[in-house]
Amino acid sequence: MAVDRTQVLRSAAATLSLKATATLDDVARAAGIGRATLHRLFAGRDALIRALEELALEEMAAAIDGAALDEGPADEALRRLVAGVEPVAPLLSFLVTENQLFEGEEQHEGWAALDARVSALFRRGQEQGVFRIDLTPAWLTEAFYGLIGSGAWAVMDGRVAAKDYQYMIAELMLGGARRSVEK
Repeated sequence: MAVDRTQVLRSAAATLSLKATATLDDVARAAGIGRATLHRLFAGRDALIRALEELALEEMAAAIDGAALDEGPADEALRRLVAGVEPVAPLLSFLVTENQLFEGEEQHEGWAALDARVSALFRRGQEQGVFRIDLTPAWLTEAFYGLIGSGAWAVMDGRVAAKDYQYMIAELMLGGARRSVEK
């Protein structure tokens, strides 16, 4: 029977998102495979984490593509982005805690490319007069990722209802980022 590598990764993501300290035995058991099979797919925890990072990069890029960040008002594009990243949010929140993702002082080029796309949305919103100009696009991008990750943890912990995730993230992000209209 062939093992579906992507399915194993999705199972590992779910397991590690709920318990970052889960062992490889825990991951294998959750995926319904033996530890030896997991080891054939991924030489160790570092290799598994790298593969999860690649999966997250792919899924995040797909979410950004699906959100059509260049279309319509920037605040509407941000709402679409929040909805699009919700499925990958638990994995993103787990990966943020993994220090193996950082090679020295350099950021993985895949993350840098995604950051640039999200920052471009905030920059466009500033140019449209929708978002505050006293907060840099880089800071708004970091705040966005922080809310996405924190929201995912809150849902996984049962402190926030999953049905409220998109609303709460978008409203808090937009409430802080939206430019106030002077009267």
